[in-house]
This record gives sequence, C-alpha cells and structure tokens, in this order.
Amino acid sequence: MEETKKIRILWVDDEIEHLKAHILFLEEKGFYVETASNGNDALEVIAKQRFDIVFLDENMPGLSGLETLSRMKELRPSMPVIMITKSEEEDIMDQAIGSKISDYLIKPVNPNQILSSVKRHVDRERLVSEKATSAYQAAFSNLGFRMSDQLTMEEWQEIYKKLVFWELELQNADSAMDEVLKMQKGEANQLFARTVNGEYERWLVDDEGPLMSHRVFKHTVLPRLDKGEKVIWVVIDNFRLDQWETIRHDIRSLFDVVSDSTYCSILPTATQFARNALFSGLLPTQIKEFYPDYWVDDDEEGGRNNFEEELIGTFFKRMRRDFSFTYHKVSDNETGRKLTENYGKLLNHDLSVLVYNFVDMLSHARTEIKMIRELASDESAYRSLTRSWFVHSPLFELLKKLSSEKVKVIVTSDHGSIRVQHPVKVVGDRNTNTNLRFKHGKNLAYKAKDVIEARSPGDFFLPRPNVSTSYIFAKGDDFFAYPNNYNYYVNYYKDTFQHGGVSLEEMLVPLIELSPLR
Repeated sequence: MEETKKIRILWVDDEIEHLKAHILFLEEKGFYVETASNGNDALEVIAKQRFDIVFLDENMPGLSGLETLSRMKELRPSMPVIMITKSEEEDIMDQAIGSKISDYLIKPVNPNQILSSVKRHVDRERLVSEKATSAYQAAFSNLGFRMSDQLTMEEWQEIYKKLVFWELELQNADSAMDEVLKMQKGEANQLFARTVNGEYERWLVDDEGPLMSHRVFKHTVLPRLDKGEKVIWVVIDNFRLDQWETIRHDIRSLFDVVSDSTYCSILPTATQFARNALFSGLLPTQIKEFYPDYWVDDDEEGGRNNFEEELIGTFFKRMRRDFSFTYHKVSDNETGRKLTENYGKLLNHDLSVLVYNFVDMLSHARTEIKMIRELASDESAYRSLTRSWFVHSPLFELLKKLSSEKVKVIVTSDHGSIRVQHPVKVVGDRNTNTNLRFKHGKNLAYKAKDVIEARSPGDFFLPRPNVSTSYIFAKGDDFFAYPNNYNYYVNYYKDTFQHGGVSLEEMLVPLIELSPLR
C-alpha cells in the first residue's frame, strides 16, 4: 500500500503497551497507527492530525472515554470512532451510541475484530468500488454483445435499465470504468438511433407496437379508473429514469412499487409535442386536425401547452367515459404548498393530474445560471440536486399524505434530457425554431448522416406549417449549432442538458405505479 494511501488509525488506551501485538498486526497490513495513553493526549493529536478511524477505550482514568468521545466529535464531527469497553451494560452502550460512535467492541478484542472494523468503517467505499468495478467489467462484454443485435423496443428498455443501474453503481467508484461506461452509453445511443430511424414510423401506427406517449393514458391510467380506483397522475416534466432511481428509496418508505417500467416518448421529445400527446391520447397532427383551437404552431402567438386540461377532457369524451377529473400545474413552491394543504379536494375526483415543472426549470437554469451549472456539474450532481429538491418539495409532502389514502399514484414524465457534447452544423432561415435538439423549417441545410430526417413530417404525424417544412432530430449527445458565432454558441451550450432529439435518456421515460403501504 502506498504511503499516501495508508489508512491512518489512532488507538487510545491507558494500557496501550499491552496492545503492541495488535498494533504490529495492523502495521503489517499496511496501516499507519498512532497511539495515545489518555484522553487529553488524544485530543491534542487529533487537533493537529487527520485520522481515518479512532479506537477509543471507554474506561480510562482522568478524562473518560465518553468525555473524550464528546470532545473528539467537536473537533472532527465526521471521524469514525469505535468504542472499546469491558462493560456490556446497556447504559454505557446507550451513552456511546447517543454520542455518535460508529461501533463498539467488547474487551478482550482480537486483531481480526479490529481489522474487520477498519474495513467496515473506512475501507468500505474502496471495497464497494472494487466490487462494482469488477462486476461491470464482467457485464461489459455481455451488454456490448446484446446491443449488436437487432433489438426490439422492449429489449432496448431492458438495456437502458442495465446501463442506468451501472451508472449509479459506478458513480462513486474510484476507477476508470465510469469512463468506459460513458463510451458504452454513447455506443448504445448510436445503435438506438439506428433502430428509431428504421422503426419509428411503424411504432406510431402499430396498435401492437410499444407503449408511446399517445397510448399511456388509454393503456395505463384508464384501466385503473375503469376498476373504480382513484388515480393521482403525477407528471414531472423532463424527469429521467436515473433520477427516478435516485428518489426510489424515499418513495418506497411510503408506497409499494407495483409496476416499474418505461414508455417511449414521441418525437420531438419536447413538451409541446410529447405532453400534449400524453394528455390527449393523440399524435400532434391529430390534435391539430380534431382540435385546432388547442394546438399552437411555433410561428403563432400563445403558449403551446395552455390547453392540457382541455385535452384531458377531449380524451374522456372520445373514450365515452364520464369520470370527474382535476388538473393542476405546479411551477413554484407556493402553488405546491397550497395544493398539499388542500389535498383532500383531490380525493373528490376520480382522476387528479398534477404537473410539476421543477426538473425542467432546473435543466434550463443550469444552462443560464453559472451557480446552478457549478452545483450540477455532472450527471451525478444533477441527480443529487434533483433528489435534494424532491425530499424538500411540496410534492414529497403530498405523497406522504396520499400514502394514507386509498389511491393509486402513477408517476411519469413527458420526456427526458441528455447532456450534449458534440455540435452539428445546421443552416436555416430566420423562421427556423430555436431548439438545440430538433429543427423544423424550410430549406434546412445539414449533413444527412448526422441527423434523423423527417422530410415528410406527416409520416411522423407532425404538423407542417409550410408546404416545404421538414424536421431533423439530433442523435446521441449531439446538438445543433449555427455557423454564425459558432465558437461562442458551442462553448455556451456544450455540457448543458437539452431535449427534443433521439436518445435513450430523452425517449425512454419512467412510468411508475405506486400503491400506499399503509
């Protein structure tokens, strides 16, 4: 073990000379061991030096073990301390645990007990990291082999879940394997884009095809209502599978996860298209044809998602159902708190649809605000910031209240997002839309190999504001950049979270069904 990586141990005992064999054993294992024979000396040592773990005798003359422990925690709050005691009295244990010891051992202790404590409390992260790294190395080839096949949507959903699992397993691993995983995810997205390019049009029209945005209401929400169950449908805008996995533990303390799956967002993976399809049960051209007052093109004035409540109503009329429903869009904490305080009103309806915009706002804020960009510097930090929002949010408080009610809760999103890295040049006129992951307009100029094309938007069920309008979609972690001010544009948007294009992260959306535990 290199000197710089040696684990540093402080052993405090008034009979330290009797422990030379134990100390020699630890030093032979590669640990650095400092000793002290009383509490005061120990406090002086830890005030000047950093230690990874302390073994502290409970029964010492002068400053007792418990008193020493209390003062140690003032100096080094996060330092693990193992109390060693001759007594098994419950009061001593309670006092020690109340003083935030990491563990306690009963004398006489043997060297292997000490070694085990070190590994549990100090070396655990390294051991977990090594195990995760080794396990991913074993899974790497199998994943690569699977991805080389012609995969169905169901198989891609399985692959994506495995990639997210390994991403979370390796996020704290001190190894190069997380970089290998990033490369494998990049390869997966290239192959997934090839599948989308070949199969997407068929998926849209095949009634036996994969679950997509316009089918979620009919195949997931409606059957619950038909059974007479009250449903709370929570749509977290721009919410990804890895973010769901980050908050899963918090939710499982309140709900049983009845169903844990994903569905496929339509293209473009943008709110105007994907969420309107989610609530209406229709594809964009169908919404525009059947309900023109509820569809707003990019070149028209007005909000493009101002009619979600009305679209939910049209779905029930087409399905010939007379269920009562309520719709709420939450874009700030005050609105969320009021909704939580009056949550009983939700139970007066068969269906309550709740849209939470925080994650989408976070992704935009990360692009525009330097401080947020630094807080969410990478994928792991972005997930952490999402969880921090969730556990302190009115949504979590609402879920706590709903966990004691007889309801079904469905949590999903309209689309995800991807952290973009590689600019792709595109040229369009001044009426071309501004989204970085998809473009539509007249006379778009680009390299066909870089994009997925919809030269006939009707095949993708996309509106065509102009007879010569076409759509293009970015693949993987690419983003579109104009030649004008190219370097500034690229530097500003590189490494930001965007949506609208074709990637596993954007298109495979979590779809979670929860049932209260209580």
